[in-house]
Amino acid sequence: MSATYDVNERPDYDDVLQQIADYVLTYRVQSDEAWRTARHCLMDTLGCGLLALRFPECTKHLGPLVEGTVVPHGARVPGTQFRLDPVKAAWDIGCIVRWLDYNDTWLAAEWGHPSDNLGAILAVADHLSQKRVAEGKAAITMKAVLEAMIMAHEIQGVLALENSFNRVGLDHVVLVKVASTAVAAKLMGANREQLLSALSHAWVDGQALRTYRHAPNAGSRKSWAAGDASARGVRLADIALRGEMGIPGVLTAPQWGFYDVLFSKTNRDQRLKPEAERRFSLPQAFGSYVMENILFKISFPAEFHAQTAAEAAVLLHPRVKDRLHEIDRIVITTHESAIRIISKVGPLANPADRDHCLQYMTAVPLIFGTLTAEHYEDTFHAAHPIIDELRAKMDVVEDERYTREYLEPDKRSIANAVQVFFKDGSSTDKVAVEYPIGHRRRRQEGIPLLEDKFRHNLATRFPAPQCERIFQLCSQQASLEATPVQDFMAMFVI
Repeated sequence: MSATYDVNERPDYDDVLQQIADYVLTYRVQSDEAWRTARHCLMDTLGCGLLALRFPECTKHLGPLVEGTVVPHGARVPGTQFRLDPVKAAWDIGCIVRWLDYNDTWLAAEWGHPSDNLGAILAVADHLSQKRVAEGKAAITMKAVLEAMIMAHEIQGVLALENSFNRVGLDHVVLVKVASTAVAAKLMGANREQLLSALSHAWVDGQALRTYRHAPNAGSRKSWAAGDASARGVRLADIALRGEMGIPGVLTAPQWGFYDVLFSKTNRDQRLKPEAERRFSLPQAFGSYVMENILFKISFPAEFHAQTAAEAAVLLHPRVKDRLHEIDRIVITTHESAIRIISKVGPLANPADRDHCLQYMTAVPLIFGTLTAEHYEDTFHAAHPIIDELRAKMDVVEDERYTREYLEPDKRSIANAVQVFFKDGSSTDKVAVEYPIGHRRRRQEGIPLLEDKFRHNLATRFPAPQCERIFQLCSQQASLEATPVQDFMAMFVI
């Protein structure tokens, strides 16, 4: 006779949750490179958020849900006058950071932008530090913010190394939610049981689909989805700190757990994979590897798989700018991930559609010699039909070496090559760029340009003396780390 009941023996917390919790609670960051890179990441991420404030489609989302709400010790949203509860502040900061697709990137089996977690980190740290000072306690310093950034980067990045959420139709912001939950709970003072509870709720939540990132449905949700995920992380951490029980088997529970429900099928066929393939693979322990190897978007506000294509196009611009109407075809040689995510033909409906189109992000710098956020706007696109004329002449092909080296741990290249063929039978050289300027292999070249980018972005929002004070503080590791969070955030109020 077959069993008709469940065995109600509550399990221990899933091992992955325990590994994350123990990492957050016990790991001590020893890498000078990680601390230094976190400082540069903070600069770059905040600068991206300030630049986004120039776009009304972004700013319409910001501010309290109820106008006139007053929040004691409210968290500040950089570049604005808003003081919000930590959940909405995390949403707003995450929204501005991600809006222009210009903050850092991590590419592996899964993709993502680990600095998206800064919304949760800054919102929680700013509110709690103000509250602590009001109670006569010591402030939280920016060193705690940098530490939380390193840990959030690591959680999101290591989970992405060999686990492809996109192949089962899930958006990578699930990892933002999990990482933000972990570090927010720690900043709030969670013990191990509370942290495990918070993490379990992050995994059991309904997870976002990638629909809004892909043709024909690409749209602006992709620009605020990470803010939404980081805010949810803050909310779940708060729930756990209030004593809410956790869900220990959230990943492994037969039939009802994350693995069986959401991680068990491929996009190409709906048959269940073997159980071993339905569990997360963690190929290395959590440390500071991800922050040390993070990819900065320095040159272009563009989906990262197209960064080297845009760089190659800029190099080709002088050779083609006076011969645009003589072009017969353009060949873009790329890697499999770029083809799967951002290769599109046909009409592009909105800026979010355009900044996730490999062909568009190659055509614009071929024509104009650069690529900026304004180049995605409807008015610009409508004024320059030559962009779509060139897109129609593009062939996108895969180089298997590019695909292979994209995943090799000692390379992690993001290669693209562009070659232009003319109607008279002549052609340009095939210009290949295998590592973008924001890659770890090009750090020495990239950091001065990243600092220039930060200065430029500061100047879009603040007067020169305020820009200089912020830049000088952010340029000094020890001084920044010692600065109380509430004092740092006050520097970004307009």
